[in-house]
Amino acid sequence: MTFPRSWIEARGLRADLIAVLAGALTAMALPPLHIVPCLLVAFPLLLARIDVAKGWFAAARQGWWFGFGHHLIGLYWITEAILIEAARYWWLVPLAVPALAALLAIFIAIPVALAWFFAPGLARVATLAGAWGLADLARQFVATGFPWNPLGSIWAMPGFAGDVMIQPAALVSVHGLTLATVCLACAPALNWRGRGLCLCLALAWIGFGITRTLAPPPPDQAIQVVLVQGNVPQGQKWDPAFLLTVFERYLHLTDEGAGAAGQGPRVVVWPETASPFQLATDRAAREAIANASHGSLVLAGAVRFDEADRPRNAVFAIAGAGIISALYDKWHLVPFGEYQPNWIPIGIQLVPGGGFARGPGPQTLHFPAVPPVGPLICYEAIFPGQVVDEDDRPTWMVNMTNDAWFGTSSGPRQHLAAARLRAVEEGLPLLRAANTGITAGFDSRGHEITRLSMGQTGFRTVTLPGPLPPTFFARFGLMVPGLLALSLVAVGLLTTQLRWYRG
Repeated sequence: MTFPRSWIEARGLRADLIAVLAGALTAMALPPLHIVPCLLVAFPLLLARIDVAKGWFAAARQGWWFGFGHHLIGLYWITEAILIEAARYWWLVPLAVPALAALLAIFIAIPVALAWFFAPGLARVATLAGAWGLADLARQFVATGFPWNPLGSIWAMPGFAGDVMIQPAALVSVHGLTLATVCLACAPALNWRGRGLCLCLALAWIGFGITRTLAPPPPDQAIQVVLVQGNVPQGQKWDPAFLLTVFERYLHLTDEGAGAAGQGPRVVVWPETASPFQLATDRAAREAIANASHGSLVLAGAVRFDEADRPRNAVFAIAGAGIISALYDKWHLVPFGEYQPNWIPIGIQLVPGGGFARGPGPQTLHFPAVPPVGPLICYEAIFPGQVVDEDDRPTWMVNMTNDAWFGTSSGPRQHLAAARLRAVEEGLPLLRAANTGITAGFDSRGHEITRLSMGQTGFRTVTLPGPLPPTFFARFGLMVPGLLALSLVAVGLLTTQLRWYRG
C-alpha cells in the first residue's frame, strides 16, 4: 500500500497527529461499528512510520500516539458514567478518558518499539503481532487489569458472519484472534509471499469457523431461564423516592416471566444490584421475590455488607420461602468505580470508604434440579480464561450487569461482545441480564438465541442451551495465546537473523 510521501516523511507534531488519526481509525473496527477494513489502512501506515523512525524511541513515540488515538475513541463512553454524577465529578470529564488512554497507549508503544529492531516486512509484522499479543496479556493483569477492547473483539459482529469469525476463540481465545488480526491488518504492507501467508491464514480461519458454526448443537438442558430487564435509569436506582417502585417493577416482571416459562425447572435472573433492598437482612424482600417467582430459583444482584461492614457486590440465590441458598461476591472490581486503587496516589478520595471488598474468585453454584452455574458480575465478563472454576466446571454461565451508567453509548455493546466471546472460549452457554440492556443469551458457540434491546422494560424466557466439552482454550488457558505470541516474536527474530546472514 502506498501513502502520500508527506505522510511518511512527516516529523514532530505533524507525525504525532498522523499517528493519532491512524489509531483513531482502528477504533472504527471495534463494536458496535465493526468497520474492519479500516485496519487495512491504519496498520500499514503504522508500519510505514516504524520503517522511517530514526530509532526505537521515535518508533515508541509513534506507537504511543497511535495507541492514544485508538483508546481515546474506543473508550469515550466512560465519560457517560462521569456525567451521571457531574455535580460532584465535573472536573474529571475532560481528564478521565485521555488519562486512561495515555496509560493504555503504553501497551501499544512497547510492541511498536520492539518491532523497530526487526527487519522490515514479515519479520517486523510477526514481531509486532506477537508483542502486541503479549502486551494485551499483560494488560489483563497489570494493576488488576483492564483488557477492554482487544482487537480480536472486532469479529464479534452480529449475525452469521460474526458466528463464523469468532469460532477460533475456542482454540486460542480473543487474544489469539488479536494476534491473527494484527497479521492480517498488516498484509497490504507485505510482499506477495507475505500476503500469500495471510491469505492462507484467513482461509483456514473462515473454514474452521464455518465448520464449527454449522456443526450440530449439543442437546438443550432441561430448564427454562427467565432474563429480567428492569430498565431503571441510573439516577433512580438508589433514589429513596423510587426504591419501592424499582423493586415492584422487578417483582412484576418476575411474576410474568415465571408464568410464561410454564411448569418444570426454572431460573429467574435479575441484573447486577437490581434489588434496592438489603437482601441479606430483609426477609420480607426475599419472601416477596420468592412469591413472585412461582417457586423458581431467583439469582438476584444486590449489595451486601460482610462481617467487617464492607460492601460487596453480590449475587443472591433465593429459593423456597425466601431462603438464601447461595452467595457469590464479585472479585474483579472496577478501578475507581468499585474500589480506590493504591497504585495511582492521586490524593483524592474518588470512591467513598475505599469501595467494595472483593470475593475469592470464580465459583460454581449448585442447586437441586438446576444445572451448575458460573456467575459473572458485570466487569468480570471481560477477562478471558478467568471466568469459571475449571476444577468445578459449570454447564452454563450467567452474566449480571448494570450498564445504565453508560447510556446508549458503545460501552454496553462492547461489553456484550466480550461476554459473547467468553461463551465461545469456554464452550458454555452464557445468559445475560442487564438493567437497561442489552439483555441477551448465547449458546456454547456464541450464537445469539435471544435479545432484549437497550432501553426496553421486559423479560426473555429461553430454554437453556447445552454445553460443549471443554474447549482447547478451556483446558490449557492463557498459556495458549501466550505461547503463540512468543512464537511469532521468535519467527521475527529468526527471519531477521537469516536476512542479516544472507545480506
